[in-house]
Amino acid sequence: MKKVDAEWNVYRTRFLVKAKQLTQPCSFVDFLGREHHGREGDYLVESTDGTQRIAPREIFEDIYVVMGSCESSETKWSPPEKPEVEVEPPSRRLLSRRAMVV
Repeated sequence: MKKVDAEWNVYRTRFLVKAKQLTQPCSFVDFLGREHHGREGDYLVESTDGTQRIAPREIFEDIYVVMGSCESSETKWSPPEKPEVEVEPPSRRLLSRRAMVV
């Protein structure tokens, strides 16, 4: 795999990933034997489980929003903890209406 000179950034959609925008074409074979090919401008994406893939620029930039940068590709990182949210139980009136509909 060729070295990618860009800096790692953290991106978020539903899942947190690290990604680098490719400055030159890149190809590699992952641990499952799948070939990945990217063009300049595409993104090398690393999931929290360490798997890597190439995402086309048009798709990546439409889906992901940058959250910040990482110090290096060796940085240990994990998704932030979910904040605790208090959920009020539904009212008795709402429960009785649902029971009538069923």
